[in-house]
Amino acid sequence: MSRTFDELVAEAAAAPVDGWDFSWLDGRATEERPSWGYQRLMSQRLAEASAACDIDTGGGEVLAEAPTFPPTMAATESWPPNAALATKLLHPRGVVVVATTDEARLPFADAAFDLVTSRHAVPVRWGEIARVLRPGGTYFAQQIGPATMCELYEYFMGPQPQKWDEFHPDVQRAQAQAAGLDIVDIRMERLRAEFFDVGAVIYFLRKVIWTVPDFTVERYRERLHELHEQITRDGPFVAHATRVLVEARKPA
Repeated sequence: MSRTFDELVAEAAAAPVDGWDFSWLDGRATEERPSWGYQRLMSQRLAEASAACDIDTGGGEVLAEAPTFPPTMAATESWPPNAALATKLLHPRGVVVVATTDEARLPFADAAFDLVTSRHAVPVRWGEIARVLRPGGTYFAQQIGPATMCELYEYFMGPQPQKWDEFHPDVQRAQAQAAGLDIVDIRMERLRAEFFDVGAVIYFLRKVIWTVPDFTVERYRERLHELHEQITRDGPFVAHATRVLVEARKPA
């Protein structure tokens, strides 16, 4: 028996959204993964580094999958619940987790690392990344691309044409070069995502808070009810995530 709109809303609104684990969505939403396999490539680079930092590590889930860390390994996270999760997960493996604020400056000395990694950091602080990298050091990241999940946020917020320029690979390339970094590799993929019920949409928007920045169930309840009826009638709501793989190097 299918659940009612109110049941789906209540369940999704009560679900915890700490950390960066999306297993709550198993069976309720799907998202294609980029072909390049970021975690595997990141792990290869970590195994060869002497000192590394993972920026905006979330709950540390992605970083923790790396089998080998360099002798010096740090991670930053600005959201306190995630910082606490990352500390619990990564401290036993010798990773120093630094709880930061959203201020622009990273709490590290100049030229502290030969590798800086990041997955889905927003915003990307190119100047600070260049500052904490040693000459010859590498920045390796999977970043948000232009108009990611545009179908989803435009459903609630209306057309947002400026989103097609934000985070575009050409923009990211120019920002990296302006900070003094040389681009080694940059590529983009758009990936199909499907939401099978309105609860999955609510959970996603509560967790990925920059998708619809002012999202609350109360504010968008009428629109959510229309979406529930649409999914019930027509099937999954389809959107597309955009991802950019970036590798940049600080000149020696």
